[in-house]
Order: sequence, then C-alpha cells, then structure tokens
Amino acid sequence: MRQALHHLEIDTPGRGLVDITAPIREFVGEQSIDIGLLTIFCRHTSASLLIQENADPSVQRDLERYFETIAPEDPRRYEHDTEGPDDMPAHLRTALTQVQLSIPLEHGRLVLGTWQGIYLFEHRARTHTREVVLHIMGS
Repeated sequence: MRQALHHLEIDTPGRGLVDITAPIREFVGEQSIDIGLLTIFCRHTSASLLIQENADPSVQRDLERYFETIAPEDPRRYEHDTEGPDDMPAHLRTALTQVQLSIPLEHGRLVLGTWQGIYLFEHRARTHTREVVLHIMGS
C-alpha cells in the first residue's frame, strides 16, 4: 500500500466553476498507483468541489444561475456580512455542495465517466487563490 499527499493551488477569476481535472490527473499519473482511491479536499468555507459535465459549458452557466437564485446576494436576508454582501451566500452555496470528493482509481487512472470533470466552484465575487489537498492511497 502506498499513499501520497499534494497541495494544489488554484487561482480563481471570481465566482464560477474552474476545471481542475488536468492537474489532478497529472498528480495521479505521477504516483504509480494502479488501484486505489483519491480524496480531494477543499480547505475553504466559501468554495466547494463538484463532479460535473465537462462537454457543454452551458451546464456550468446554468449551475451558476441556479445557485444565484437559491442563495442570492441580498443584505436583508443575512446577518453575516463580514467580508461583504457575497460572504453569507458563499457559505450557503458551499453548504449545499461539498468540500470533499472520493474518486476510485483503476489502471492508474481516475474512474470518471466520459463527460465528467472535477471543478472547484468559487462562490466569492473577487479573485482568490484556493488550496485543494489531494490524498491518494492504493497499490
């Protein structure tokens, strides 16, 4: 059994989905693990992780619009606004998604579906550098 840990830094352009599949695949490929499990963990409370369709960009746009409707920036709705009007909506969006993903490995590759990609979902309006921790175990 082998394991490895890696910290991946991702610069976000502001609110939206950032495809992080390529650097994750690169890390997995460097580990020489044939069968195992990859855990991906986002170290933030205002950004999250998704596995989502990567073929049609309208999927990402629709997701972003949907989250704007269920957690809008409306100062009348929230008490918490320490970092601005997008602060509490960002926390709500993270609570409704996930900060950790587990993906099996087979033949040294992620077992993702044909149209699946791994995304960091930035919920804040301004740019950020986000940290995602990758932990792989297997043989």
